[in-house]
Amino acid sequence: MMRIRRGTKADAAAIGRVHVETWQAAYAGLLPDSLLAAMSDVRQSAWWSRLLADPGEARGVFVADDEEMGVVGFGSCGPVRDPPEGLDGREIRVGEVYTLYVEPDFQNQGLGRRLLDALFRQLRADGCDIAVLWMLADNPSRFFYEGLGGERIGHRVDTMAGVDVEELAFAWRDLTVPLIRRKLATED
Repeated sequence: MMRIRRGTKADAAAIGRVHVETWQAAYAGLLPDSLLAAMSDVRQSAWWSRLLADPGEARGVFVADDEEMGVVGFGSCGPVRDPPEGLDGREIRVGEVYTLYVEPDFQNQGLGRRLLDALFRQLRADGCDIAVLWMLADNPSRFFYEGLGGERIGHRVDTMAGVDVEELAFAWRDLTVPLIRRKLATED
């Protein structure tokens, strides 16, 4: 049985492990090998432990918790940190999905969608009108976000481990609409 629930400080070690495993699997060939090899469960777990100790921060963290395997995915959200051009947050309140990762063995089972839905509900509860998510432009997961109604609205270049990487911003402009896959244009 799998459930989506709020993350707690007790989940920090599991979130740290999933964070490292998913980055190393998803970003191989997209980010420098030195960056991925240097990642540490211990450092990530400590970072998540500090974040989850703050009730304000912890309210935006959700986990996919398998009855037998424990935490197999997680996501986090909060106020937008770097709004794409045109979404400065003056007329509207913009939230951001900071992280969304599911272990490879548990992907394609609806957990990413369920986690994203929980994050959107939290952003709505926090008064946000729009959600933004930044991701690597070459990450195949962009098709997942497009399939759930994410609209490409921004582009930037960031530097990671001394290498410039392109990132795309996706936005969902109506957080009250449930996440439903769009029908392909060919399925008229």
